[in-house]
Amino acid sequence: MKLVNMKTIAISVVALALIAIIGVVGVVQYGAYQVNQPLTLKNETLFEVKKGQSSRKIAKSFEQNGWIDNRFWLKVYTRLNPELTAVKEGVYLIKPAQTLLETITMIVSGKEHQFKITFIEGSKFTDWLEIMNNAPYLEHSLASSDIQSINQKLSIDKESPEGLLFPETYAYTAGTKDLEILKRAQAKMEAYITSAWEKRDESVPYKTAYEALIMASIIEKETGQVEEQPLISSVFVNRLNTNMRLQTDPTVIYGLGDVYRGDITRAHLRQKTRYNTYRINGLPPTPIAMPGKTAIDATLNPASSDYYYFVSKGNGWHQFSKTLKEHNKAVAKYQLGQ
Repeated sequence: MKLVNMKTIAISVVALALIAIIGVVGVVQYGAYQVNQPLTLKNETLFEVKKGQSSRKIAKSFEQNGWIDNRFWLKVYTRLNPELTAVKEGVYLIKPAQTLLETITMIVSGKEHQFKITFIEGSKFTDWLEIMNNAPYLEHSLASSDIQSINQKLSIDKESPEGLLFPETYAYTAGTKDLEILKRAQAKMEAYITSAWEKRDESVPYKTAYEALIMASIIEKETGQVEEQPLISSVFVNRLNTNMRLQTDPTVIYGLGDVYRGDITRAHLRQKTRYNTYRINGLPPTPIAMPGKTAIDATLNPASSDYYYFVSKGNGWHQFSKTLKEHNKAVAKYQLGQ
């Protein structure tokens, strides 16, 4: 009788153990199912993980935002997969249909969202400061800095950073300093102008790569048509080689600074500033903008031409002339409507 009871008890214990195991397996499987469900997001959303924040707090935030129904299942899943608790601080982009597990895995891997900041060719350093000041999640450390202070931080021995930063789109993560963006742009410009200078046409009238950057910035401001840049470069080379003044409006505008209101007057052309190439010989003292690749290339490898003049046609392109007489006719036609 006792033997039968012992067998019955043993069978019951085994049965209960099997039921418990089945139950645990079921919970684990259901938990895995839950964390593989998509978050209820309608739009891409930036989510910030702060220093010291745990996966449980993240799950709680998700629940409060209505992105998941119950954070319990993530708690269960991370107990069985403790490596998913090592979340990293940063700002992450969560997309619609992204699962809870994919999201947590992304945060654990530290794949932060890459913000982008774009500086266009022909923009000025003051434009760069304003763009950076308005960039999201960028640490602003230069807002109250003067040019001299910024030069020191960038180890620049020129008058200003104008023309020394490469214009393009830069990616960054939250918390990156604005100074770091400038250093990257500075390094890229140094690398590009160094390479371009080595490949230059030896006949160009520039003594240094910096002088080439000054000219490249003028060419960048003179035309938006890349195809025209080598020809415009040839005009300025021809002028420099014959000791003619450059007489280019963009330098006048730059020299006027905040005084410029959209129109160049005769008084502006007569006003002697360091940048008024109607009044000074040769190049202005610094670049007047940030030149891009094509303007630099055109500066150092200009087209061959007999042109000394050009005037805007009013459609984004220019009419080129060899003589002043031809130029005056082009001005009358395209500027005065005669």
